[in-house]
Amino acid sequence: MKKQTSVWLLLLAAAMMTAGCETGTPGSKGPNGQAAQNQQQGSTPAQANGSGGSVHTPGQQATPNGNNAPSPAGNGGGQASADTNVAKVHMDNITALRLINGHSGWIGGNGWIARTDADTSGSAGSAWNVQYQGQGTVQQIFALNGQQAWAVMADSGSLLATRDGGKRWDTIGTVPEQGRAGFLHFVSSKEGFSGNQYTKDGGQSWSALPVPGHTVGQPYYHDRQHGWAVMQNTDRSFQILHTVNGGQKWTTVMSRTTEAPVNGVVIRSVERGNAWIVLIGGTGMNQTSYSLWHTADSGKSWRAVLANATAGGGPAPGISQQNNQVPKNEGTAPGMLYAINSNTALMGGYCAPCDKPNTIGWTNDGGKTWNNGKQSFDGYGGQQIGMANASEGWAIFSDSEKAPVMYTTSDGGQHWTQTHVFDKPAASGS
Repeated sequence: MKKQTSVWLLLLAAAMMTAGCETGTPGSKGPNGQAAQNQQQGSTPAQANGSGGSVHTPGQQATPNGNNAPSPAGNGGGQASADTNVAKVHMDNITALRLINGHSGWIGGNGWIARTDADTSGSAGSAWNVQYQGQGTVQQIFALNGQQAWAVMADSGSLLATRDGGKRWDTIGTVPEQGRAGFLHFVSSKEGFSGNQYTKDGGQSWSALPVPGHTVGQPYYHDRQHGWAVMQNTDRSFQILHTVNGGQKWTTVMSRTTEAPVNGVVIRSVERGNAWIVLIGGTGMNQTSYSLWHTADSGKSWRAVLANATAGGGPAPGISQQNNQVPKNEGTAPGMLYAINSNTALMGGYCAPCDKPNTIGWTNDGGKTWNNGKQSFDGYGGQQIGMANASEGWAIFSDSEKAPVMYTTSDGGQHWTQTHVFDKPAASGS
C-alpha cells in the first residue's frame, strides 16, 4: 500500500500539470492528469481536436526500414537527425502518445521521441525508431499528419517540430507558461492552440487569447473563434462558458450547483459546437470523484455521461450523490479522456489499490449509454490512450518496476491485444 500511495501522489501531481483527457488533461487527478493531457488524437485536420494524446517501446533501436536510431542534438541547435547512431534509449516510462493512423505513431519519454510504422506483418508497435534525444521529458505530442508533428517538453515548455516524419526534430519555440498545461493541437501547419495560447506561425511565437475570470483548469480553443472554459463560483456553483468570437464575449451555457468544488477540468472539442468536459472533484483515500459531460449543439443541451462519486472523493461535481441514473466508469479515479467525434469517446479508469489498476470504457452514441470494458491492465506509472479513428487505437501502461506494455484495439476498445513490451525500468542506482 505504501508503494501504491507514493505512486498515486506522483500521478496526482502529473495530472495537475497536464492532454484528454486527454483524464489525461490539465488539472485531472488520474494517472495522466491529461483525462490526464497527452493527450489529442486524430491524424488529419478534421481530427485535430480529438483528445488523448497526446508511449513506448523496447530498447531496440532498429526502425521498420532498418535504419539506425538518430543521435541527440548537439549543444548548438536542439536538433536531431534520424541518420545518426545514438546511445541505447531505455523506454521505461512513456509520457506521450500520438497516432498517425492505426499502424503508425509517435511516443515520447524522458529525453527521447520514437516512431513506429507497420512491419511486414502489418502489426503496430513491433519496432521503434528513436528519432530524437535531448534534455527534458516529453509532455505532449501532436501530429497533424504523418509528416508534420510537434512535441512539448515538460517544465521548460520548449516546442519541437518535424516536417519530414521525424527524420529531423528542431526546437522552434517555447509554449508560454500559461498554456503549458493546455492541450496542444494544430488545425493547420501554421495555426495552433494550447490552453489560451495561440500561434499563427507554426509554434515559433505565441499570443494570449481572452479567457473569463475565475476559470478552473485550462480553457480549450477549438479554433480561433470557438472556445470553452469552466468557471468556479464562491457559492459552490460552476458555469460552463462558450465563445464564438475569439473570447471577446463568453456566454454561460450551463450552470449548476455542486456539493463539492470543482478542482480540475479537462476539455476536448473535436467538432465545432461539440465538447466533452471532465469535472474533477475531491480526492481522499486514493479516490477522486469526477463527472463527464457532453454537448453536441454548442451548449444548448448537455448530457451527464459519467458520475463517479467515491467515499473518499465525495460526490461527482454537478450531480447529486442520490442520483443513481448516470453511469459510472470503472476505477476509483479518472484516467485519460480521448474524444474521437461527436458520438465516440473513450475514457480510462484508475484504481490505485487494485492489482490491475487500469481500465478503459467508451460511448458510441454521444454519451447516451456507457460501456465498461471487461479487461484490466497492469501499470501504476501512467496511462496513455490514442485512437486513429472510432475503431483503431493503442493503449500503453507504464510502471516503476515493470516494463511498459502496449495494447491495440481494432473494435473501438471492446477488445485489447498485447502487441509490445518495452524496456524494463533500470534498477535503482544503476
